[in-house]
Amino acid sequence: MKNNQQKEDYKKISELESTGDFKVLRKLNPPKHYNPPDETDTKLAIYLDLETTGLNYKENEIIEIGLIPFEYSVDGRIFKVHDAFNQFQEPLDPIPDEITKITGITNNMVRGRQIDKESVKNIVEPASIIIAHNANFDRKFAEIFLNIFANKPWACSMTQIEWAEEEFDSLKLEYLGMKSGFFYEAHRASNDCYAGIELLSLQLPKSRQLALNILLKNARQSTFRIWAEGAPFDLKDLLKLRGYKWSDGNDGQPKSWYKDIPEDSLDSELLYLRSEIFQKDVDIPKIKFDAFDRFSSRI
Repeated sequence: MKNNQQKEDYKKISELESTGDFKVLRKLNPPKHYNPPDETDTKLAIYLDLETTGLNYKENEIIEIGLIPFEYSVDGRIFKVHDAFNQFQEPLDPIPDEITKITGITNNMVRGRQIDKESVKNIVEPASIIIAHNANFDRKFAEIFLNIFANKPWACSMTQIEWAEEEFDSLKLEYLGMKSGFFYEAHRASNDCYAGIELLSLQLPKSRQLALNILLKNARQSTFRIWAEGAPFDLKDLLKLRGYKWSDGNDGQPKSWYKDIPEDSLDSELLYLRSEIFQKDVDIPKIKFDAFDRFSSRI
């Protein structure tokens, strides 16, 4: 009976969308399998999401963790999705009102709760990679919480897929989901993880590649951070337009404009700096890193 109703619903949706006047979103019901098991060798990934009391990893605290392990192949196909792990943790200070408004997490919900670190360790240990939507945020908090996260390679579903090239206008997870045809209850850890896995399972609209395949390719690349130390002040807008960011030197890094680029773009970027910015052959400081350090406070 349920299958017949579902078929009827899909028929109505198809009729609506065929008019060109409607776009229907489906509620995300996470599947246990995206592809049936075959003879393909698989690895284990973990999609992670954290809710915290603020944005500063040195001062704020984790109040919720979501972890969902899933099996994948090197070509980006997703197979079995394992059970979600989701726990609250009471912070030392009360949860700010603005955080409660965003996440729906109240002080009553976390009172007396502690995340089971041993359980987290057992889940994370067999994983080949950790994935988060904004890994630059999550990794720093996660490594402070438990050292095992520092020993794993990380990937970011927000920044390591060129969503703009795939005709997405925002990097927000909720928007990416809606543009891909589904909705869910956002800003809760395990819900965000399920949404992230769903996105990674999809074939992207322009490249026609699986999202996870693109993410894995980018995660495997080495990255160079190059520093335009001593760049002329009047050329700062050029650097900004090219994607350079300013470091004020407070974190022990050079006080300078810098940019992270993939290894295969290094030579062309150094040539640009020498010819357009410095206009002479200068030694340009750079450091190399990969998925084991990318997004961490060590970089």
